[in-house]
Amino acid sequence: MKKQNIRRSALRLQGLRKRWLVNTIMPVFLLLTLLVALFSVGVSNYYYGSLQKGLETRVEVLCNSFHEYFMGSGYSSYYQKAVQAAQNFEDRDIIELQFISAGGHIEVSSSGLTAGTTPGTSDISQVLMGNEKGSFMGTDPETGEQIMAASRALRSGGRVVGIMRCVTSMRLVNQQVMLAVLVIILIALLCLSMVLISNLVFINDVVEPVAVVTDAAKRISHGSYGFRVENTYTDELGELVDNINDMSMKISQNEKMKTEFISSVSHELRTPLTAITGWGETLLEDPVSDPVQTRRGMRIILNETRRLSTMVEELLDFSKMEDGRFTLGIEEVDLQAEFEDAIFTYMELFKQEGIELTYEDLGEELLPPISGDPERLKQVFCNLLDNAAKHGGAGKHIHASITREGAEQVIRIRDYGPGIPEEELPYVKQKFYKGSSKARGSGIGLAVCDEIISLHGGELIVGNAEGGGAVVTVRLPEEQ
Repeated sequence: MKKQNIRRSALRLQGLRKRWLVNTIMPVFLLLTLLVALFSVGVSNYYYGSLQKGLETRVEVLCNSFHEYFMGSGYSSYYQKAVQAAQNFEDRDIIELQFISAGGHIEVSSSGLTAGTTPGTSDISQVLMGNEKGSFMGTDPETGEQIMAASRALRSGGRVVGIMRCVTSMRLVNQQVMLAVLVIILIALLCLSMVLISNLVFINDVVEPVAVVTDAAKRISHGSYGFRVENTYTDELGELVDNINDMSMKISQNEKMKTEFISSVSHELRTPLTAITGWGETLLEDPVSDPVQTRRGMRIILNETRRLSTMVEELLDFSKMEDGRFTLGIEEVDLQAEFEDAIFTYMELFKQEGIELTYEDLGEELLPPISGDPERLKQVFCNLLDNAAKHGGAGKHIHASITREGAEQVIRIRDYGPGIPEEELPYVKQKFYKGSSKARGSGIGLAVCDEIISLHGGELIVGNAEGGGAVVTVRLPEEQ
């Protein structure tokens, strides 16, 4: 199974590389191909256009000179002058000067090799059809060579007596065009190679951390809670690794708290059930025992039953809180009256345990009612008072007060016990958290209280008081 998972991960990463390369290289490749094509067309047009224009200019200059100095005589004089012009032509190495008859045959050529042949190209046909000039670029019908030609009409007495034609091979210009195109192709390939290499390096820098994070996520999903990935990155990948590590640690903490919660609840349920069962069996076997002993047993059964009921209520509230069914019955509430009811309820109970509960009221001042759920608020007060007795009862004194501070009504409950370790303060309101406390409880009471106060738009603050002990502050707004 492990090998299959590794293989699947490798295939996914290969697919990621492939998609990355296709999505980045293909657009660059298409763009470079388009640029190479446009450059090739532009270079070709430039070289061939320049050559064509040069030939046309050259044949026009030669034709004008020939008309000025040699035309006007008879045909024999024209032929002699044409031979003389061909023999004295300076650029015979790169351009061939031809004199063509009205029938399309080459009569005189500066190379002497094509005399007597009939080229039959379109530039000659254009002049013979009455145009003043013609041009041609293509394959020579006689030699099969790529050529470029420009022709001009030679007139005498208003009629065409011949054609002057300049012809050059395209071999050199083709080589220049091919060289220019090859250079741009090499530049394009170099650019494409640089893009490919940079993308391969970049994608490896991305894929490898993704593989590490994927492996870490699988290990966490398979139960390796608390596993951490070494973070050597400073960008978004580093943030991702930090989030994975944070998630792993939180899952580990939640799993640990859940395990401790199950163990704690099991113990908390077993203890009162054992007491109830033991005293129930004792009273059942000896129903006419000492009335004092019977009363003591009934009180223990009643207290343990109350503790079980409280625990079940907390579990039910927590379940509702987790799935979003935790709601409030809002009405006008006299917060001071509800708090005092809780105070007087617990005052006698604490006295039996040797704990003095003092209450600081407002005297003649009356607090305005607020919007809230009286049952839930009283549940908070009772839970906080019970916590103060369980965790701070060693101080044998609990002080409670209610005041008005601005637009808020503030309740404080302080014990004079050992207080809460500073490192545990940020976590005391988390579900299942009990920290180093050995007191009985499920570890969800404060979480439920915090949720109730939050739903009222208020704030529950847990801290240590000056002079020792812990203090819990409840702030509730008068207007919501």
